[in-house]
Amino acid sequence: MKLRSYQIEDTPEIINLFNDTIHNINVRDYNKKQIEAWASAKLDIEMWINRLSNSFTYVAEENNQIIGFSNLEKNGHIDCFYCHHAFQRQGVGTKILDGIELQAKFLGITKLFTEASITAKPFFISKNFIVVKEQEVEYRGQLFINFVMEKILNNSIEK
Repeated sequence: MKLRSYQIEDTPEIINLFNDTIHNINVRDYNKKQIEAWASAKLDIEMWINRLSNSFTYVAEENNQIIGFSNLEKNGHIDCFYCHHAFQRQGVGTKILDGIELQAKFLGITKLFTEASITAKPFFISKNFIVVKEQEVEYRGQLFINFVMEKILNNSIEK
């Protein structure tokens, strides 16, 4: 598995990974209407290109297949964080988060934060994020529970 920077031509595969992960993994914690709202078949590729191009986006790849991705915004916000449903619990998320933390330290970011799904919360807890608050958010007419989580970084970069 290798970690690399996002390229615009990755976008269709990333959108498919996003949809597949939600329909195969997050379905354990969210109902059918929530899943349909979250991973709608009508996703806007231009919106995705904009979202991923305007942040530090990392792609985990194995045998030329994208198996995970995430993006870090300049303020320390982790926007997306998804691992392919067939590659769960194989170190993909850890490798991506390690890359994000290294980039954050390089940028002088002292705190990472995210809005983790019910499904992703245990992963982030295992990586020393703490729950700041549970919240209910509305998206495409559906209410979702997620968790505002954060992690304070030790800003020394090991050389």
